[in-house]
Parts: sequence; C-alpha cells; structure tokens
Amino acid sequence: MSKRIAGPEIERLIQLLAKVPGLGPRSARRAALHLIKKKEQLLSPLAEAMAEAVEKVRVCSNCGNVDTSDPCMICIDARRDPATLIVVEDVSDLWALERASAMNVRYHVLGGTLSPLDGIGPDQLNIRSLVDRVSSGEIREVILAVNATVEGQTTAHYVTDQLEGLDIKVTRLAHGVPVGGELDYLDDGTLAAALKSRTAF
Repeated sequence: MSKRIAGPEIERLIQLLAKVPGLGPRSARRAALHLIKKKEQLLSPLAEAMAEAVEKVRVCSNCGNVDTSDPCMICIDARRDPATLIVVEDVSDLWALERASAMNVRYHVLGGTLSPLDGIGPDQLNIRSLVDRVSSGEIREVILAVNATVEGQTTAHYVTDQLEGLDIKVTRLAHGVPVGGELDYLDDGTLAAALKSRTAF
C-alpha cells in the first residue's frame, strides 16, 4: 500500500488530474503542486473557469460540437457554406480543422468510430442524425474527415453505405494525412492541403 503524501483534498486533485489525457500520476503530481504554489494566479481562476464550464457548456443538438449555446456558433453562422458538411470523429478533430481555416463550412461530429471489440456500433455514434441532416436536401457534399486508422476507415465505409442513394457527393481527405495518424496532431498546412485535394470515396 502506497504511503499518503498529502491531505485528501490534494490527493483527490492529483487523482483527477491523472485522468486527463497526456497526464500520468507523476505529471499529475507536478501539475497539482504547480497549481497549489500558484493558488491565486492559477488554481482559483481555474476552479472558477471549470465551475462555469460545468454550468454553461452544452453539446450542440445539431452537429455534436461543444459550445455554450445550442445550436453552436458554427451551426448558426450564416457565412458558412450550408451545402458542404465535414464529418469528423471527435470535437478535437473539428477544432483542428477550424485552426487550419481551410474551408468555411459546417460539421457533424460522430462521437467516435465503429469498434465492435469495444462494443461501439452504429447506434452509439451520431450516424442516424447525419443521415437525417443530409436527407433534408440542403447538403450537396459530405467530406469524410476521419482518422486514417482501421476503425476510421471502417466507419467511413459504413457512413458511405448509409448515404448511398442520396443526391450528394461523398469525398474524403486526400493523401497527406499519414496512415495511422490522428487529425488533432497534424500541422495546419497538412490539414489544409488534405482538404483542398480531397478525392471521391
């Protein structure tokens, strides 16, 4: 049994930080110690920001993005092309594409990829709502911007099958996105080039 090094409040802070992607137990301890040392400049404002996020952040019922309004700012932006829809696995992928500023369009977040081994089937993803959006008739092109992984490509094929018969063009990101790569880790230039040279799926 490991020896307790601090009070339960600090231990809880460390345990919660350790659950954040990219932070293990050691990094969480360092982060917690830094926050505590900078209590007034960091810890208090961070606690306030997190409390506000818990209260105000919503998942957009239209596209699956996270924002403080529903529908989100992207969905209600009249300057965006309503005829083109980029389909992504997760909100982090949407944010990565927005950083690239390659296209001024709308998005649809699937909420993951098909993975039968993990118990994730079509009903666990936002595929039905995607088909409903496309069936409305306003969308002319769907760009599948999924990760170049086995699960991502399987999901892309499934989505393409579900959209078959609708009067739309289905495209996917072109080469330039490395096989096995994830969108959130790519540089803006690679993402922009991949979007501009997309190919039929």
